[in-house]
Amino acid sequence: MAKILDIFKEKDLRNKVLFILGIFVFFRLMANITIPGIDVAKVNFMMENQYFGMLNLFTGGALDKFSLVMLGLGPYITATIIFQLFTLIFPKMEKLYKEEGEQGRQKFNQYCRVTTPFLAGFQGWGMLMFLKAQGVIGAMDIWTTISAVLCIMAGSVIMMWLGELITEKGIGNGVSLLIFAGIVSDFPVNIASMVSSFDQSQLFPYALFFIASLIIIYTVVHINEARRNIPISYARRVREGKFISGGSTHLPLNINPAGVIPVIFAISILMIPNMLATFFKWSAVTTFMNNPWFYGIAYFILVFLFTFFYTAITFDPKTISTNLQKSGGFIPGIRPGESTIKYIQSVLNKVLVIGATSLGLIAIMPSIIQGLTSVNQFQFLVGGTSLLIVVSVVLETMRQINAQLEMREYDI
Repeated sequence: MAKILDIFKEKDLRNKVLFILGIFVFFRLMANITIPGIDVAKVNFMMENQYFGMLNLFTGGALDKFSLVMLGLGPYITATIIFQLFTLIFPKMEKLYKEEGEQGRQKFNQYCRVTTPFLAGFQGWGMLMFLKAQGVIGAMDIWTTISAVLCIMAGSVIMMWLGELITEKGIGNGVSLLIFAGIVSDFPVNIASMVSSFDQSQLFPYALFFIASLIIIYTVVHINEARRNIPISYARRVREGKFISGGSTHLPLNINPAGVIPVIFAISILMIPNMLATFFKWSAVTTFMNNPWFYGIAYFILVFLFTFFYTAITFDPKTISTNLQKSGGFIPGIRPGESTIKYIQSVLNKVLVIGATSLGLIAIMPSIIQGLTSVNQFQFLVGGTSLLIVVSVVLETMRQINAQLEMREYDI
C-alpha cells in the first residue's frame, strides 16, 4: 500500500499509470465491437479447441466475440519472431539488430510494424474461411469479406500502436501488459462460471488446480528473481593523475532472462500449423495437432528452445566482456577477451537449462492435470500459461516502478 501511495504522490508517475489504465479501458471497449458479417450467437466452439481457447484467453474474450481486436497482438508477435529468426539467417539483419545501436533497433522494429498488417490480413481471412468450413457463418459477398478483413487488420495495427505507447512510458512491456489485461478481464466471468457450475464431484479436480496454481506462483516468483552472480574485480588504476583503488562487485545473470516471451512465442508458433491446416483443409494435420500428447511435448520443446533463442538475441557476452575490459574489470582467474566471453556464455548456458526447463514444465502443468481430471483448464479460473504470464508481468512491472521511485528519491 505504501508503494501504491508513493506512485500517486508523484505526478509524472501517476500520469503514466493512469494513461496505461486508460489504454486498458480503450482496449476492452474495442474487444466488444464486432466485425461486420458475423453472428456472434452462433460462435460456440472456441473454448473446445485448445488453440482458439488459448488465443481467446489472451485477448480477453475478443476472439469469441469476433471483435475488432480478435487477433490481439498475435500478428505483431509473429512478425517479431520472423525477423528475429532472420537475424540468425542473414548477417546484414544481425548487424542491423545487434551492432547499429538504437537506430538499427528502430529500423528493425519498423520492419516488424510494416509486416504486421499483412499477417493480420492473412490470419483474419483464414479465420473467416475456417468459420465458413464450420458452418458458423454463411456465404459472405466479396465486399463484406473485404470490410471484415480490413477491420481485423485495423484492429491489429491499433493494438500494436497501443502496445508501443505503453512501452514508451517505461513502466512495463506494452505487449505483455496488454496480454495481461486480456487475461485478467475474464476473471469475473470465470469466477461466476465456476460458482454456477460447481458440484461436489468436482471438488478434488478444482482443489488440484488450486494447489497447482499456488505451486506455479511460487515457482514463477523464484525463477524470475533467481540470479547467478559472477564475481567481478577491478584493478587499481590511474585516472587524471590520481590513483583509484580497485574493488569487487558481481555480474548478475538471471535464471530466466527471457521472462515470459518464450511462452508467448511458443503459443504463436503452435497456432500457425493449425491455421494452415484449416485453410488448406488438411484434416490429418488438424487431428495430429489436436492430440494432447503432441501439443504438450511440442509446447514444452518450443518454450525450452525459445528461451535460449530469445536470450541469444538480447544478451551478448561479447559486449559485456568488451565493457568490462574498457572499465578495467575482470573475472578472477579468467583472462580478458575471448576467455571471458566463453566463460560467461558457459555459465549462461548452464543457468538457462534450469530456467528453460522450469518455464516449460510450468507451461504444461495444467495440461497434465487436465489429463488426470475432467476439468478443462480454460474453464478454470486461470490456466498455467495465463498464470505464468500474469505473475511474470506483475513482477516485471513492479520492478520497473520501484526503479522509477528510487530514481526520484536520488533526485531529491
